[in-house]
Amino acid sequence: MTSTALRTTLCEQLGIDVPIMSAGMGPIAGPDLVAAVSNAGGLGVLGCTSMSADEVRTVIRRTRELTDRPFGVDLILPSRIDQSGATLADIAALIPDEHRATAARIAAELGVEPPPATGQDRNALGTDAEAQVQVILEEGVPVFVGALGSPGFVADRFHDAGATVISIVGNTKQAVAVVKDGADVVIAQGTEGGGHTGHVGTMALLPQVLDAVDVPVVAAGGIGDGRGLAASLVMGCQAVWVGTRFLATTEAGIAGWQKAGIVAAADQSPVISRAYTGKRFRMLPNRWTRAWEEASVEPLPMPLQPVLTGMTLGSLGTDRGGREGVSMNGAGNVAGLIDEVLPAAEVVERMVDEAARLLDVASRFRS
Repeated sequence: MTSTALRTTLCEQLGIDVPIMSAGMGPIAGPDLVAAVSNAGGLGVLGCTSMSADEVRTVIRRTRELTDRPFGVDLILPSRIDQSGATLADIAALIPDEHRATAARIAAELGVEPPPATGQDRNALGTDAEAQVQVILEEGVPVFVGALGSPGFVADRFHDAGATVISIVGNTKQAVAVVKDGADVVIAQGTEGGGHTGHVGTMALLPQVLDAVDVPVVAAGGIGDGRGLAASLVMGCQAVWVGTRFLATTEAGIAGWQKAGIVAAADQSPVISRAYTGKRFRMLPNRWTRAWEEASVEPLPMPLQPVLTGMTLGSLGTDRGGREGVSMNGAGNVAGLIDEVLPAAEVVERMVDEAARLLDVASRFRS
């Protein structure tokens, strides 16, 4: 059995060879990782939520220098946030004094010096979707992925441009809603997944979403090898959306200590915390997350908490490296399966080979 045996109707629709998508994990999923996955036959997806419109254009063009294959762009589309743009300074003004004091105390206890107050005119996380979307349309990216919110305000424009609209959901109600709002494909992510995640387990979620919508469904959450790919296809999904396994690759935009932490992690190591973004986020715990668990106040909702984190930790609060024990290190429960850092193309190849063998065995067993 070859990779052609895994080619689904969604592969045909997207112009890819194998049903594997790399998750758009913020700046971690940069041009190097995205191009490597796309060049290997899958669909690489850029994570652009934290970027300005100009930065979005830059990473799209850089990706095109590295691959002539299809790729996508992922943005957070929170339904309760103004999508016309709100600066960091605007959001910072809304942060309660009690939370400022708590964050400052935690940072002092961790030995983190406050960062300089620069870049306050930048738009806050998740509030600049309109400008970002316009750049994606102008650049002709063939796949748009919307996370956490409805694609309703952008779906028609992407369809008019010939692009495929994909939405990430964590429950069946959300799946029905995003399809109604124009999503062509649904990524159903179980709670096992790293990053922003919901409450329902993958094996319980997938069949319910498959029954509820009449568009292709992509499996996500706890998938990191060929067994997960094969199981998802047998269940009726058209592809898999893989995050944590691609974090432990040579092309992923995180520091060596973060990759080492994922390789060393067990299945129960990742926890869910709101300490960085204000939303449920599965990651490896550290001193920052533990301190917020013990704090007298709860983390603020998005976008307030990520702005507070940035004000307090600066670059240490991002996923670009930072400092071990303080910076975020997102990971799902599948981290327990990962025992080495590999090139992204090898991850794709191994998943495809293993899934093909399993599906071949299954077909011979049935016959």
